[in-house]
Amino acid sequence: EVQLVDSGGGLVQPGGSLRLSCAATGFTFSSHVMRWVRQPPGKGLEWVSVINNGGSYRNYADFVKGRFTISRDNAKNTLYLQMNSLKPEDTAVYYCETVPRGDRGQGTQVTVSS
Repeated sequence: EVQLVDSGGGLVQPGGSLRLSCAATGFTFSSHVMRWVRQPPGKGLEWVSVINNGGSYRNYADFVKGRFTISRDNAKNTLYLQMNSLKPEDTAVYYCETVPRGDRGQGTQVTVSS
């Protein structure tokens, strides 16, 4: 059974940083493309970033480019999202997902507010 556990969210001031983690079990993590998506309050899901199985390819939505970094540790079956220079509009529940099947973690809340 695929299980994805998201963690690392919290309340942070504008300009601050957070590092999200997604612990994966129940499948061969190193063989899967992974992505982060988010859902701002009252809005639909937004794609944030994607990384290929080996970590050599990464892509980002324009609204996080230059501020967020996706990475993975296949030895630890863990996906990461380093978020710097956070803005209030980054407030959302963040989820990791498998690609293409779309298995999703439970999400972790990120709130950016002063």
